[in-house]
Amino acid sequence: MHLKYLHTMVRVKDLDATMKFFELLGMRETRRHDSESGRFSLIFMAAPGDEDFPVELTHNWDGDEGLPSDSRHFGHLAYETDDIYTLCQHLMDNGVTINRPPRDGRMAFVRSPDNISIELLQKGGAKDPAEPWASMENTGHW
Repeated sequence: MHLKYLHTMVRVKDLDATMKFFELLGMRETRRHDSESGRFSLIFMAAPGDEDFPVELTHNWDGDEGLPSDSRHFGHLAYETDDIYTLCQHLMDNGVTINRPPRDGRMAFVRSPDNISIELLQKGGAKDPAEPWASMENTGHW
């Protein structure tokens, strides 16, 4: 038996805000399917070079009422970055809360407008601890 990873699907309420969030991470839309009859959109977003590993944003035009209560159960998406400090600063400068700052120079967590937990990991070894990250407290949960 052979399995192949295809994508991770997450339901989103505010499609424009969520797409902007993923664009801040450096991702872009790679594919889209709008279903008039089903009243939903599927938008696939991926980082350049990672088009084979997209996130599928599922937007139900009429909202998610009536779906099973566990339909949003989800852990997190994880992305590697060349410079975790620069990425976190870029996100903060654009209004994104850093829920778990990269105090260790290696790992941070943020949440999308739809409360999707995103883990950011420093490529290679951890960076040396640096301010303001080293003394920044957690905000909320991730």
